[in-house]
Amino acid sequence: MHLKKLSLFNYKNIAEASFDFDAKINCFVGKNGIGKTNILDAVYHLAYGKSYFNPLALQNIRHGEEFFVIDGLFEKEERNEQIVCSLKKGQKKVLKRNNKPYEKFSDHVGFIPLVIISPSDQDLITEGSETRRKFIDSVISQLDNLYLQQLIQYQKIVAQRNALLKYFALNHTFDRDTLLIYNEQLDGLGKAIFEKRQQFLADFIPIFDKHHKAITNSAESVQIVYESQLFDKPLSELFDEFLAKDRALQYTSAGIHKDDLAFQIDNFPIKKFGSQGQQKSFLIALKLAQFEFIKKQSGVLPILLFDDIFDKLDETRVGKIVEMVNDETFGQLFISDTHPERTEAIVKTTHQSYKLFNL
Repeated sequence: MHLKKLSLFNYKNIAEASFDFDAKINCFVGKNGIGKTNILDAVYHLAYGKSYFNPLALQNIRHGEEFFVIDGLFEKEERNEQIVCSLKKGQKKVLKRNNKPYEKFSDHVGFIPLVIISPSDQDLITEGSETRRKFIDSVISQLDNLYLQQLIQYQKIVAQRNALLKYFALNHTFDRDTLLIYNEQLDGLGKAIFEKRQQFLADFIPIFDKHHKAITNSAESVQIVYESQLFDKPLSELFDEFLAKDRALQYTSAGIHKDDLAFQIDNFPIKKFGSQGQQKSFLIALKLAQFEFIKKQSGVLPILLFDDIFDKLDETRVGKIVEMVNDETFGQLFISDTHPERTEAIVKTTHQSYKLFNL
């Protein structure tokens, strides 16, 4: 599985660019602000149908232009697969595979397995629970389309239930029977999503622990703890318990949309008690575990994007990553860095084929 060619038109700060890639390692080097990360984000965009860094689709169109196009030619299972993502102002974004548009972008998720490691991953530690839920959901969804469809349906019904609660408040009315219809639908979907998240973490956490020990030489004790209201009681009971609160707040305050992951070091929050280095080790182990989990479950080597991480890592951590490249842990790599000499020196130690793109 690898990306052979990439063409960009009006994507972020890039007017037009085309690349022919090496099947193993590809490095984009140059000063900050020149567009290295935007190229990696374009590759991510082809895998997920959206930007990793900017969820507002229109803001990915180059300033002053009317549209963007990302065109990628992949090789998967010895077949060429052309993926094109485009957006024109005033129209819906279009995602095509071999010239055939997807009706639902969710049908494409998982077709191009891909993992990105970026300084913005720090948000997983510093931001709220939604960021960590999105991490779980993105990993599971790459391998289980039914899970993704259940999640989309759950979110849709929560939005409908919230609208109903607002209607009750505005009109000083209440209809328990209509609310119960939503409660029953959410109870079934919530239970299925909760169970899949539990199973995922049971499989994922040992892989994470292994990578974290390798990166830190087992110097630190870290934990990932799944937090969910559904450990206490079924969603149907939670809805009864939270009814008065939901009516007062006019939104659904119980459910799997409130789940979180606690990231800990020595059983304390790593956000408060972990040093910058400890947090970086945690995040890299998390993303390498994501890579290995997808590889194991799908049987395909995901594409791996390293965004500006050599600038943020000490030599020991860089060395651990190079070891993994040497033992064929990874498939195709894309790397962005500000220092051409440093990048080339690191890449040469892997004894793999590579291309260096000076931007």
